[in-house]
Amino acid sequence: MAYRDIRSPDGITFGMAWPSVILLINLIATWYLVGLIWTIQIVHYRQFDLVGETNWLDYHRRHTSGISWIVAPAMLIELASSVGLIIYRPPGMADAIAWGGVIVVGLIWMSTAFLQVPIHNKLAKGFDANACRSLTAGNWVRTILWTIRGVLLAYAVFQARPAVT
Repeated sequence: MAYRDIRSPDGITFGMAWPSVILLINLIATWYLVGLIWTIQIVHYRQFDLVGETNWLDYHRRHTSGISWIVAPAMLIELASSVGLIIYRPPGMADAIAWGGVIVVGLIWMSTAFLQVPIHNKLAKGFDANACRSLTAGNWVRTILWTIRGVLLAYAVFQARPAVT
C-alpha cells in the first residue's frame, strides 16, 4: 500500500502520511479520554454520594447530559481512528498494537454499555448510595483500560517515529 504525503488544495505538502495522521488523532483522542476518566474516577464519581437525595435527580440529569457532550465525540473519534489504524497502519507499528488497541476500545465500549450505563439508568430514577459506590468501583475497569490504551499508543508513536540521524 502506497502512502502519500498530505497536500493542501494548492499543492503544499505537509510531509505527513495519512497513517501518521490517524495515529496522531488516535493518540490525542485516547489521552484526552485518559485524563477525563481519571478525573471522573478520582474526583467526580467519588463525590456523587455527597449530593444527597434532595438535589440528586437534577444533579444527575445535568451530569449525564453534560458529560455526554464531552465524552461521546472523543469516544467516536477514538473508535474510528482505532479502526483506521488497522486499515492504514504506520510503518513500524506492529499488527498486535493496532489490533490490541481495537480490542481494548471494544472492551471500554462494552464496559460502558453493560456496567456504567445500567447504573446511571438506575441513578436517574433516584439517589442510591450503593449504586454510587458500584459506579465508582466498576469504573475502574474503564480507567485501567484507557490507561493501558494510552501507554500502548505512546509506545506505538515511539515505534513509528522517524529515525533521528
